[in-house]
Amino acid sequence: MIEIENLSKSFTLHNQGAAVISVLSGAHFAVAPGECVALTGQSGAGKSTLMRMIWGNYRAASGAIRVGGLDVATATPREIIALRRDRLGYVSQFLRVVPRVPTRRVVAEPLLALGVPEPDALARAETLLDTLNIPERLWDLSPTTFSGGEQQRVNIARGFAHPYPALLLDEPTASLDATNREVVLGLIEAAKARGAAIVGIFHDAAARARVADRAVDVTRFTPARAA
Repeated sequence: MIEIENLSKSFTLHNQGAAVISVLSGAHFAVAPGECVALTGQSGAGKSTLMRMIWGNYRAASGAIRVGGLDVATATPREIIALRRDRLGYVSQFLRVVPRVPTRRVVAEPLLALGVPEPDALARAETLLDTLNIPERLWDLSPTTFSGGEQQRVNIARGFAHPYPALLLDEPTASLDATNREVVLGLIEAAKARGAAIVGIFHDAAARARVADRAVDVTRFTPARAA
C-alpha cells in the first residue's frame, strides 16, 4: 500500500550561500495493508521529513513514494489533493482549522468532502468525540479555544473519521492521559484490523511496542550520520 524506493531529499539554505544539505539518501521500505511501521532514530535523523514527503508537503530529490499506486514524488498537486481526500489520512501533532468552525463539523469535514450526507457525517463525528472524551458541551465551539490535549484529540477524531486505506501518525499519543492514550491505541489497532497501512512516529516506547509490527531506523538513510 505504501512503498518507498531509493528516496532522497536535500534542502538548499538560501540564507547561507545556497548551501545544499542532504537529509535522506536511498530510503527504502514498504508497508503492507494491516501493518504499522514505526519510524525511529534520534532527533534530526529525518523522521518528520520522511513523513512530510509521504504526505506530499516536501518534494523528493529522487526516488519514488507510492501510495495506493500513485507516486507522490511525481504527482501533480491535484492528484495529491485527491489522494488525501479518500486514500491517505494524516494525524499531525498540531490542529490547524478555520477559526469559529464548530468542533463536530471540523471532525466531519473529511466525510463531507467525500459526499457523505451531513447527518451521517456529523453522527460519526459525534461518536468519535464521545469516544475520545471530548465533552458534548464543547462540540458546538471552535476547537481553537481548547486545551492542547483536547485539540490533539479533535485532530485524532478527524484523522479517523474516514477509513483511509493508508494513515500517517505523528506522535498520536503525545500529551494524552492514560485513559485517552488507551482509546487512541484502540483506534490504531482497529484501523490495522480493517487493513490500513500505517506509518507512525512514536516517542512513547510502550505505545510503539504495542501497535507497531516493526521499526524502520531512519538513521540508516541519513548521510550525515553515515559519514
